[in-house]
Amino acid sequence: MRKVLIVEDDIEISDLLEIHLGDLNCEITKVFDGKSGLELAEENFYDLIVLDIMLPEIDGFEVCREIRKKETHTPILMLTSKSEEMDKVLGLEFGADDYLTKPFSIREFIARVKAIFRRTDVLKSDVKDKKVISFDDLTIHGESRKITLKGNRIELTPKEFDLLFLMASHPGRSYSREQLLNTIWGYQFSGYDHTVNSHINRLRVKIENDVSKPKYILTTWGIGYRFNDQI
Repeated sequence: MRKVLIVEDDIEISDLLEIHLGDLNCEITKVFDGKSGLELAEENFYDLIVLDIMLPEIDGFEVCREIRKKETHTPILMLTSKSEEMDKVLGLEFGADDYLTKPFSIREFIARVKAIFRRTDVLKSDVKDKKVISFDDLTIHGESRKITLKGNRIELTPKEFDLLFLMASHPGRSYSREQLLNTIWGYQFSGYDHTVNSHINRLRVKIENDVSKPKYILTTWGIGYRFNDQI
């Protein structure tokens, strides 16, 4: 049984989501403000956090950012009444895995939840197959999601880790920005290539000695990115 935390101040929406997530054999915990949601997220393990943006006490963006600071890798599905482009971009940048704008259909919500669970299961399967990946001074520990460079721990966000692990698992394979976006974030973020670029740039800053001459994450011109298979 998967455990899901719903952080939503609209009681009717919260109850509706609880009913349909229960049909997916999920165990539900509900809270109605950001402060309580953040406390539970930091104290417990969940398979998914459904997080509204407009919340009392602390807004959803801040909750998401604080969760990611603690290296909590739980998938986050953000909900909002707004439809502004910037909200979607901020959600992605703060580490959300998906985003739904109210009003949304329950069918669409369930489809998104199932897609998140599928991606999570695939990544877990890949981790089991490749528990430790090493290239020169870089070591990636799949199960603990730990990265070391020359023996020193490197702090990555969940999406930075997922990008690095995916590419390092298939060195030499070129991924388009759209492929990376679909695999790591999901199909619904088509068109947000700049999000991939910004994550790759931050990843390079953390693991490359010289970002102008990257050693690990290379650009495949006209396509996207690949992990160097000549190390």
